[in-house]
Amino acid sequence: MLDRECPCGAARGYDACCGRLHRGAARAETAEELMRARYSAFALGQENFLFASWHPATRPEDVSVDPTTRWTGLEVVECLDGGPDDAVGVVEFVAHFTGGSLRERSRFERRAGRWVYLDGAGPGTSRAPGGAPAA
Repeated sequence: MLDRECPCGAARGYDACCGRLHRGAARAETAEELMRARYSAFALGQENFLFASWHPATRPEDVSVDPTTRWTGLEVVECLDGGPDDAVGVVEFVAHFTGGSLRERSRFERRAGRWVYLDGAGPGTSRAPGGAPAA
């Protein structure tokens, strides 16, 4: 699995891209990088990463991934702030899955020096998957 292309679509191998974040070997430097890693975590069933990268004030008690949802691609629409020197950021994206897509505008915050997902809003899904990602 380490040599395969990363699900986030960044045209790098999983290990050099989101895999290093999932393993805890590196931290996301930008809000977009965390959003991409969270998408990959949904695609690969990395529930522990999703839980750890979610702001504790907005995180649900149980973070689970529907294993029947097949994520097929990610498009980043817009990034506002969320850079290495920012405290907050917004990333709008479209996550594609078999049979539909989910569009979301996600908010991120830097907490204790690391990016976390705060919340998201958007027009929603064109057809709801079993476990749609919030970035």
